[in-house]
This record gives sequence, structure tokens and C-alpha cells, in this order.
Amino acid sequence: MTSVGIEAMNFYSGLAYLNVKELAEYRNLDTTRFENLLMEEKTVVLPYEDPITYGVNAAKPIIDALSEEERNKIEMVITCTESGIDFGKSISTYIHHYLGLSRNCRLFELKNACYSGTAGFQTAINFILSGSSKGAKALVIATDITRFMAVDGGEALTADWSFAEPSSGAGAAAILVSDKPLVFKIDIGANGYYGYEVMDTCRPIPDSEAGNSDLSLLSYLDCCEQSFLEYQKRVEGVDYKETFDYLAYHTPFGGMVKGAHRSMLRKLFKASPAEIDNDFNKRVMPGMNYCQRVGNVMGATIFLSLLGIIDYGEFNTPKRIGCFSYGSGCCSEFYSGVVTAGGQRIQRNYAIDRQLDSRYKLSMDLYNTLLRRSDLVKFGTRNAKLDFEVIPGLLDRNRDEKLLFLEQINEFHREYIWI
Repeated sequence: MTSVGIEAMNFYSGLAYLNVKELAEYRNLDTTRFENLLMEEKTVVLPYEDPITYGVNAAKPIIDALSEEERNKIEMVITCTESGIDFGKSISTYIHHYLGLSRNCRLFELKNACYSGTAGFQTAINFILSGSSKGAKALVIATDITRFMAVDGGEALTADWSFAEPSSGAGAAAILVSDKPLVFKIDIGANGYYGYEVMDTCRPIPDSEAGNSDLSLLSYLDCCEQSFLEYQKRVEGVDYKETFDYLAYHTPFGGMVKGAHRSMLRKLFKASPAEIDNDFNKRVMPGMNYCQRVGNVMGATIFLSLLGIIDYGEFNTPKRIGCFSYGSGCCSEFYSGVVTAGGQRIQRNYAIDRQLDSRYKLSMDLYNTLLRRSDLVKFGTRNAKLDFEVIPGLLDRNRDEKLLFLEQINEFHREYIWI
């Protein structure tokens, strides 16, 4: 049977971040409740950054490492996002263009809240498995941003908005899928999926999110259990504790993941609190390293968790990773794959931790300035010229590679520049 999985994977985390504890204190949030988020930092999207710049900047190191022959084998570019810029035009067209890929390529976009990244990944997996185009590759880009809009003076932030703000991030994962699964070899046919209609969280208008946080938690817990049980039906001899050396969870915030893991071990094994804590630290916490520093990036978050495990886990022998993906509304999936020491060596070359360390730390004053400017590039903007000096000198900092940024919007068409 054909091997399939991730040939290469990278994450782009943007230029700027905010310390979320400082944000919580500034907003006068209940810090006791805040501690349950298990968050440290969040990427903050700048006015000249958007889902397209994030996606291109994540994918370019992967594309640059390929020969021209290998690049031309990319026959599918799938963008996975709930941060689209147009109701019709797919951002995959922009990403395809700025990466300079062959025009003999399928370009399309998927939307299903935070499940979209997994939807795109599984679509790519099945394209390769179909054998319809021998040797073909697929590029999956899961890219999302959160642009909070500042309220007018005197208006109070709602409680839901206040606690969503610290956990909402921005970023993109680029995943090259092929029959050369050097980084992550998928367990073919080992999939449990589960979904139904629920109004937990949604984006009723393009630049705003609404929902019920309690219902969202309950739906996440239900889907975690039921998608695994379906996986267990399809794969003989599966045990939640013994089969998987690590577990990558979709991570809206760390506290939700810890609650889900606790629930699974209690229901399946009647595990004690001490056993649960030890297991969480061993098998789940490596996947939290990057998530705690970026925030929830919707469809890309499951891959950010997977990247954390690959970079921080121990792979002296091949290890199996179980992955739980959840998207509000809702759809979920539990699937798995294997990582080796060689895969870890390849993945570490992308130095995601170094990229996170290089971000600019925002003050609260500067963050508030950015909030006030967010509506400049809101959904449906017809014309805009972006100010690259909103943080003076930031784009002049030394970098190994040029990055793509939004220069202007001209009659709805977005125009970008490499700096």
C-alpha cells in the first residue's frame, strides 16, 4: 500500500506578540479564572498582515527547498480558513501566485471553523492515496487571524469578548502532503469522525465571533470521546493510554485540552488525579509548547500542537501520535500517524521556537493603537494603503529571508510586497 503523510511542515507566527497575563491585568479580568487558560503569549496580527501573508510566509521555506521538478508536482493548493477575504474568491489563488507554483494546479478553499485544517489535510491524503496522478503532491495551508475591533470610548467590553481576547491568536501552518511522509506517516484508514449541528461558536459577520462558551466546552468534550470511540471501532486493539505515545489536541486554550484529557482518562480508565496529571505532562504537554505562545489559530492549531510534539518529544524509536481535531458547529476527527527520529531532525530545521523568540513584544498602549486601526482592513475593504511604520523600524530588522506583506487594497484587489 502507498505510504502517505507529511513530507514537510512549517508554521509562521507573525511579527508581534502580546503577553497575555499583562493583557488580563490591564483588562481587570478575574486572574483566578484566567489561570485556567494556560496561556502565556498570543500573536497579534498587524495591519499589513493577513491570512495570505501568513500562509505564503509559512509555505515559502518549504517551496524554496524543493527542486523545480518537485515544485511542479504540486497539483493541489487547499486553503483552510474562517478568515477569508471574499465570499467568492479563494485566498488559495493569491498564495499559489506568490509562491510561483505551476498553473496546472487545483486551487480551492475549505471552511469549517477549526476543523478546516484537518478537512484539507484529509482531502490531500485521499488525493495522494487515489493514485490518480502518480507522484503528485498537495499543499495544505491552514491560515487564520483574529482582528479585534476597538469599542468606542466609554463602552464596556463584554465578558465573552474579554476572555476570548487573551486566547485568540494568528498564524498559518503549511503542510506538504505526498507519498514521501518524511515527517509524519499517516495511519491509513485509522480515522474516527463525528459531527452534528450545534450553535456553540460562529462568525455571524466576517469580523466578529459569537457563541456560548459553556456549550462549546461540552461539544468539544463530547466530540473528543465520540470521535475516538469511532476510531476504536475501526482499528483493532486500540487503547487510549497504550496505543499513542503522544496526543495532539486542537487547542483553543490549554485549559480546555487539560479538561478533555481528564475527562477521557476518567471515563475510559477511572484514572486518579495523580495519574491524569502525570499522563498529561508526559503525552500532551509537549504539544502545548507552541500553542501557549501563539494562541488559538483555528484550523492551524492541531498542526501547531503536532509540531510541538515533533520538536519536543523523544523519538529514539518510532512513536505514534493520536490527533484530535475539532471545529465548532460542529465536526471532529481522531486520526493518527508515526514520527521517527529522522522526521524530527527534518522538522527541527524550521526552528519554530527561534521564530517565536524573534517576534516584537507589544506594549498595551501600542496594542490599543493597533485595535483602533484594525477596521482599516476589515472584510469588504475596497481601497486602503497600509502604513508600514505603525511600529517604526520593525520591517527593517535583520532577517534571513524576505517576508510578504500587504501593501494596499486597490478596488478590492489585494497587492503585496516582499520586504
